[in-house]
Amino acid sequence: MSANIFLAPPSIFYGTGAIMEASDKLASLGKKALIVSGKSAVRLDYVKQVTDILEQSNIESVVYDNIDAEPDDGHVSKGVEFYQSNSCDFLIAIGGGSPLDAAKAIGLMLTNSGQISDYMGLGKVKEAIPPLVAIPTTAGTGSEVTQYTIINDISNDVKMLIGSPYLIPKVAIVDPLLTVSVPSGVTAATGIDALTHAIEGYTSIKNQPLTDNLALSAISRIANNLRVACSEGDNQEARTEMILAAMEAGMVINNSSVTLVHGMSRPIGALFHVPHGVSNALLLGECLDYAKEGHLERFSQVAKAMGVSDKGSDLELATAGIEEIKNLCADIGIPDILDLGIDKEEFLAQLDKMANDALASGSPANTYCQPTKSDIIEIYKQLL
Repeated sequence: MSANIFLAPPSIFYGTGAIMEASDKLASLGKKALIVSGKSAVRLDYVKQVTDILEQSNIESVVYDNIDAEPDDGHVSKGVEFYQSNSCDFLIAIGGGSPLDAAKAIGLMLTNSGQISDYMGLGKVKEAIPPLVAIPTTAGTGSEVTQYTIINDISNDVKMLIGSPYLIPKVAIVDPLLTVSVPSGVTAATGIDALTHAIEGYTSIKNQPLTDNLALSAISRIANNLRVACSEGDNQEARTEMILAAMEAGMVINNSSVTLVHGMSRPIGALFHVPHGVSNALLLGECLDYAKEGHLERFSQVAKAMGVSDKGSDLELATAGIEEIKNLCADIGIPDILDLGIDKEEFLAQLDKMANDALASGSPANTYCQPTKSDIIEIYKQLL
């Protein structure tokens, strides 16, 4: 076995009531928090749960709740200004992946010079960010346990992947009760995002034994619970299994990275404003069909974790597993690309840019079956 490093937050509180369990830890991080969220987390009183805990420990806070969509460089600049003008000394992010990603980027720009675009890629962050607490309200991105943030570069129509161990939150608080109010469509999209993380990390050339175990566990949890979480939103068992799976899958990509799906997904999101989980779901089956020949044994293990019968050759199992993934996407209502209102001719006109941006992200290079630009263009065309 080759040497590996496994990165995760120093403290992870998870399970029902995890916020209360973490109260002492929250009180130890600073004197005034900037809480980064969206309007829904405020409306549902999730932010109030946090501010109440802080007040009991005489910790001040201010709320920056403008992150209702996927964050861009403008959101980051405004967040930095708000943090500094209110003399904050630590960050709390509560919401879906967007507020969590925004808080990481705000922290980055508080301690590092230049523009956020200077840090696109991996390993470019030079200084640690202020202490960050990440509290997810969706079971999807796993951002609460990762070193990654995704920020839209508005002027260049690019979703920037920024990665550094400095961006890993100091504390992750993972409470399934915060996901009960998530609508079915969002539950579906974020659930497939988590499934994509687990599968890509397991089939990445950067896989390692610890992430393998977490990946197969996450795939199994999602296969057994995502349909129920979508159809029975108040089913606490399904919600618990899904948020645990999302956290597991987050730790997988934090250490084994993603592959072709994410590389191709980000350009669709940037150019056509498709939610990240949906763009992953659109691509998942086609990308796995392309990649499976690179390591059939691993794809057959994915199939077994999905609940497919273990009888047959690796190729037969891998193929059946991908079909089951496509069935899952259909069962939970993932739309086709043209159902999203995307103009076919405009999509075709952007193929060259999307393929270039996908390759530039670096993620496709982690695929066992290495794609060329023409391969990527052909996969995009298969979505139409």
